Amino acid sequence: MQKPYQLLFPLFFLILSFMNTVAQQPAVQGSWSGKIEIPNAQLEVVFNITEDNEKNPGATMDVPQQGASNLPVGKVTVSNDSLILNIPVILGTFKGKFVTTDSIAGIWQQNGQEFVLNLSKTGEVKEIKRPQTPVPPFNYVSENVEYINPKSGYKLAGTLTLPKNAKNCRAVVLISGSGAQDRNETIYGHKPFWVIAHYLTNHGIAVLRIDDRGVGDSEGDIRIATSEDFADDVLCGVDFLKKRNEIDPTQIGLIGHSEGGIIAPMVANSSKDMAFIILMAGPGIPGDSILIEQTVLAAKASGIQEQAINAKLFMTRGIINIVKTTPDAEERTLSLQKAFSGGMYNRMDDDRKKLIDQQISTFNNNWFSFFINYDPYPALTRVTCPVLALIGEKDVQVPPKSNLPAIKKALTEGGNTNFKTMELPHLNHLFQNCETGAPMEYAKIEETISPEVLVIMKDWISEIKNKK
Repeated sequence: MQKPYQLLFPLFFLILSFMNTVAQQPAVQGSWSGKIEIPNAQLEVVFNITEDNEKNPGATMDVPQQGASNLPVGKVTVSNDSLILNIPVILGTFKGKFVTTDSIAGIWQQNGQEFVLNLSKTGEVKEIKRPQTPVPPFNYVSENVEYINPKSGYKLAGTLTLPKNAKNCRAVVLISGSGAQDRNETIYGHKPFWVIAHYLTNHGIAVLRIDDRGVGDSEGDIRIATSEDFADDVLCGVDFLKKRNEIDPTQIGLIGHSEGGIIAPMVANSSKDMAFIILMAGPGIPGDSILIEQTVLAAKASGIQEQAINAKLFMTRGIINIVKTTPDAEERTLSLQKAFSGGMYNRMDDDRKKLIDQQISTFNNNWFSFFINYDPYPALTRVTCPVLALIGEKDVQVPPKSNLPAIKKALTEGGNTNFKTMELPHLNHLFQNCETGAPMEYAKIEETISPEVLVIMKDWISEIKNKK
């Protein structure tokens, strides 16, 4: 799942080895790039080193594939033959020795692990290719829109794309997955919601995509929101579309990705004239069960050893149990601090405490508590409009083998006969063609979303329209 709880593996990993030295201290100012080898992937890291007027060095760190930039480097130590960079915000350290004036051999250390990281001086960082990202000119109308959620009072902002000369056209509202998402659901340089909107609007379907509350131009505080709050925001988007002259108010549907697949049935149950919903990697089983499954499957797909997987699973179950059984906020925080630190929290320095507190904030919030306790099954049984449920064969975050049968069973139990479930070969949680489905692959894959998926959704919406 992708809101405050973003179920992806850690951003940075770790390294080893000192090699030859050079006699004199080379100039360190400039950009230094290298790749960390991790299971099933390479992660590019860039250190940008500058000097002030007194030749005192400073630096920032970028991880382009993960969309991370300008992470502050706390201390830069340069000697005749070595370079040491400390990054306290992630408790990471790079230690290396110069091989030549333009190359450094070294290690990245973090969380007690090490991986080889060799750096080369570079004039520019290689651009990440995202060939599906739309580029102008566009054969449709794109309009920035705003409206107010009367319940919360928050302004919500997004982009509405309309076919040229639109009249009584079909429309969809896109619903993002977990985490603070912008209107394009931007992740690792990919913009899947823009790609979907571009394709569907070029085929006669209006699309509304919205910044999550507290993100981009939308107001609100995502830190205290739950899926129910996001459902209310989406319902406001549906009401907004109903007032547009270009759109047929009886032909408005929803496309929800990941957590958006939980939210879409909630909205459909609150708006009885919903034309259809599409669940892209939408869950059919309770949140705690999904979290347990994805912990194991994502770790296996990433090549993590069984012992480490068991440790992750033990920690995940412990976190779920603490959040479920400890209603008092202060007591819950203390229990999570103990769990994350192995009981050593009070003996740690401030930097380590800060990192643990940041990790705890991911779980110690309204959204996570709601998610692990929420079962989407009852809401699915009450959905009466047509439903298309798609999950990639290699999705390790919302696995198809457990979720698609649950969705099918719920819809059937509720008497819905107009639905279709599809497990799509070779696709991951983002609907990219992939090798393993591991989250660490998302960034290195150039494809944003399989063209096959776009065609499936467009054809199914057209079929639903033609049956009416």
